[in-house]
Amino acid sequence: MSYSVIAPWARVQQAWQENVLLQWDQQGTLVKVESNYQPEPNSSIPRLSGPVIAGMPNLHSHAFQSAMSGLTEYRGQTQDSFWSWRDLMYRFASKLEPQHIEAIATWLYIQMLKSGYTSVCEFHYTHHQTSGQAYSPISLLAQAVMQAASHSGIGITMLPVLYQYSGFGAQPPQAAQGRFLNEPEQLLRILLELQKQHPISAQRAYGVAPHSLRAVSPESLKQMVALMDQHFPNSPIHIHIAEQTAEVEACVALHQQRPVEWLLNHMEVNERWCLVHATHLTEAEVQRAAASRSVAGLCLTTEANLGDGIFPAKDYLAAQGRIGVGSDSHIAVDWRAELRLLEYGQRLLHRQRNVLCQADQLQVADFLFDASVAGGAQATGRQVNGLAVGQQADFLVLNADDPILAEHSPDTWLSALVFSERAGSQPIRDVYVAGQMVITDGHHAQEDQAWQNYRQTLRHLLQHS
Repeated sequence: MSYSVIAPWARVQQAWQENVLLQWDQQGTLVKVESNYQPEPNSSIPRLSGPVIAGMPNLHSHAFQSAMSGLTEYRGQTQDSFWSWRDLMYRFASKLEPQHIEAIATWLYIQMLKSGYTSVCEFHYTHHQTSGQAYSPISLLAQAVMQAASHSGIGITMLPVLYQYSGFGAQPPQAAQGRFLNEPEQLLRILLELQKQHPISAQRAYGVAPHSLRAVSPESLKQMVALMDQHFPNSPIHIHIAEQTAEVEACVALHQQRPVEWLLNHMEVNERWCLVHATHLTEAEVQRAAASRSVAGLCLTTEANLGDGIFPAKDYLAAQGRIGVGSDSHIAVDWRAELRLLEYGQRLLHRQRNVLCQADQLQVADFLFDASVAGGAQATGRQVNGLAVGQQADFLVLNADDPILAEHSPDTWLSALVFSERAGSQPIRDVYVAGQMVITDGHHAQEDQAWQNYRQTLRHLLQHS
C-alpha cells in the first residue's frame, strides 16, 4: 500500500518545482517524487495547502536542559562563562527523576515538530540515580527519552554519552557528575537494552557520544569506537570538541595538540562523525576537518548564550565542509533562528552582508537550508536527506498566507522564512514525519496533555531549586 499527496510547490534537488507528487510506502519511505505531475481527472490524491520543504534534522539536543531556560541569566561570579553555567546545570540535573525526563522531552519534542525539526539526535548523558548508582534497568532514563520520541512522533537517533572524568589527564570526576559516569562496557549495555526495547527502524537509530576529549580517555575513546564497530557498525559518533578556549588550552598543555588536531591525528574521522561546536579552529584544522567529510554540528543560539565564540563558517564552507544545526540547550527551538544567527555572526565578524553562499547559489537561506538538511541527515545516520526516493517522507507544509511569506515568490520563500520574524506569525502549518501528519494547522494531538505534564514537572523542579 502507498500514500500520495500533491504539493503545489516543493523544494526538490535544491530547486523549487511545481506540482510535485510525493508518494510513500507503509514504512514512510518515499517511493516516487515527480514534478509537473498531472493527475487523472477525478483523481482522489489530496492536494496540500501550501509550498513544501524537507523537515530539518536537529543534530544536537540535551532534552532536560530545555527546562532550565531563564534560570542562569544573571551574573553569579566576577566573570560568568560556560564553566559557571555548567555548575548551575549540574545542580539542576541532580533533581531529575525518570518521569521528569519523559515529561520534559515529550513537551520539547512537540515544540521541535511545530518549529519544523522532524528528527533529533539526543546527546543523552544523565544515566544514573542522584547517588550515582545505576537504575535497574541501567537504561531507564534513556528509555524515558525514547518513550518521549514515540509519544511525540519525532524521528530519533539516540546517542548515549560516554563520560568518565572532570578534565584532561583523567582528573577524578566531581560529585555532581556521578549521574553521567560510565565505562565503555556499561554504555554498550545501555545501548543493547535500548535496542531490545526499541528496535532499530526507519524512525529510530542508535549511535554513541563520547562526551569530549576532556571527559573521556584516549584509550576509552578507542575502545568505545571498537565496541560500536562490533555491535552497531557504521553508526553515528558525536563528540563535543573545541567549544571553549580553556578546553583548547588544556588539551595543548597535555597533548601538545589542539582538540580537533588530536582527534584527526588519532582517530579515523569520517562521515560517521559529528564534531559538535568545533568553534575554535586554526586554518589547518578547518581544511582537515572539512576534508574528513565529518559534519560540524553548529548550535548557534546556545553558543551565543554561553559566550563560546564564532565558528569560522565562511572558510569552512569554502573548503566544502559539511554542516548541520541543533538546538542544544533549547533556549531557542527553531532551526530558522540557528541559520539566521549563523549568517549574522559572519556578517558581524567580516563586516559584510550575505556571506554564506556560493557562486552557484547566491541565496544565503537556500544554501544554508540545503546544506543543513544534508549535513543533519548524515549526522542522524537515517534516511532523512530531503525529498528524494529512498528518503523518509519528512516534510513541512508552509502557510503562504502568513505575513512572513505572503506575496513572495518561490525564489524568496526561504529567505523570508529564515530572515523574517513577526509577532504571532506561524509560517509552518503542517508537519509530516514518515508520512504521518504529526502537526496539523500548528497543533499536535497530544499537545495539551504534554503541556500539563511538563508544567507540573517544572513546578516541582523549580519549587525544589
